[in-house]
Amino acid sequence: MGRLSTHILDTVRGTPAADVAIDLDGLQADGTWRRLTQARTNADGRTDQPLLSGETFKVGTYMLTFHMGAYFRTHGFAVADPLFLDLIPLRFSVADADGHYHVPLLATPWSYSTYRGS
Repeated sequence: MGRLSTHILDTVRGTPAADVAIDLDGLQADGTWRRLTQARTNADGRTDQPLLSGETFKVGTYMLTFHMGAYFRTHGFAVADPLFLDLIPLRFSVADADGHYHVPLLATPWSYSTYRGS
């Protein structure tokens, strides 16, 4: 059964990023984006459930938006106004609806990286 999961690591503090809002949108056939779900990370920097799984997980293009600005403000890393990074959008495609797509985010107030994890 295919699924989409994520987690966030705060690489400044060296800890999972807890209580971060995440939006998941899907690209529609007409070129518009549709909100599929919203979630928050738990103490381990993960969502409690997969963002999509089973029949809701389909081949297509998706965008995860991580609300990192609010997280870094909460933890005292608001070093500029406006912040260099506030919302971090990651656009990616799913080619195999039976696969596990894990999209982690490693973030600081000034940089981020991602990869397809396992």
